[in-house]
Amino acid sequence: MPNTYLEDTLITLEARLIAQRRLLARMMAEMPPEARETLLSWINEREVMRDGQEDPGAVPDAVDTLPLSIAQEFQQIATLARRHHRSSDL
Repeated sequence: MPNTYLEDTLITLEARLIAQRRLLARMMAEMPPEARETLLSWINEREVMRDGQEDPGAVPDAVDTLPLSIAQEFQQIATLARRHHRSSDL
């Protein structure tokens, strides 16, 4: 079955996001240690949504989706940056 315009657009956006995430992570990994740790601390404060929800099984609604996605993106960037940094130390 051929992709629709929307599917093609979503695939393109995801590919661009992955490329940008990898670039940011690589740039962070190459930073001087003090600057990298400052940025990772800043990200750490943002990679977990602090919305007061205690129910881990709660399903986010449309209003929650954007902040949750932002928090997840910060988490992925920080994880990649830490991985790149550790691999460059080897």
